[in-house]
Parts: sequence; structure tokens; C-alpha cells
Amino acid sequence: MIYGFEGKIIMNKKHEYNKAAALRYDPSVNSSPEITAKGVRLIADDIIALAKKYNIPLYQDPALVEQLINLDIGSEIPPELYEAAAVVLAFVYKLDRQAAKDLKCSNTDKD
Repeated sequence: MIYGFEGKIIMNKKHEYNKAAALRYDPSVNSSPEITAKGVRLIADDIIALAKKYNIPLYQDPALVEQLINLDIGSEIPPELYEAAAVVLAFVYKLDRQAAKDLKCSNTDKD
């Protein structure tokens, strides 16, 4: 599944600055999620702002974001991060299902 900014944003607001990473996962293309953006301070702020602008869920996991920002952009996450990434994907899929359900209810109410 690909989102507006091509991924899910994981952020860590720590002390006076942010750290953030964006992931994209398309099982028809990749075997695991791919890093599409990462950064600290101003770059992280931009990633987070874009996520908010395009209604991309923000998921906070300080330990995971620390590991993700050390990976290269364009690389797939390593197997040792699969479990943590699966938690994030489950969170996003749950939000997607709820949004679809809310949209369906909203459309039914108009009838």
C-alpha cells in the first residue's frame, strides 16, 4: 500500500528536535518496507509537516526511528526490524479500515 508521501511516517519527538523516517511498502515491488525519507531537525520537521498535510498517520516509536534513520534511503528494512515495522503497518491498516468504514457510513447517511 502506498500513501500520499509514499509511506508511513514514524516520528520521535525528543528533547528540542524531531527525528523522522518515512516508509513505503508495496508487496508487489518490495519484499519488505523501503525507506523513502529520513531526517533530523528541519528535515524531520518537513517530513512530519508533509505527513500532516496529506493526512498520513504519524506513529511514534523512539527506538524504531533511531534505527531507521541510520539506514540508506531506498533500502529495504533489515529482517531484525520486520516485527517493529509490522506493528506500524497493522496500525496504519487499522486506520485505513476505520476511515473506509466511516466513509461508507457517511455515504449511507446521505441516502
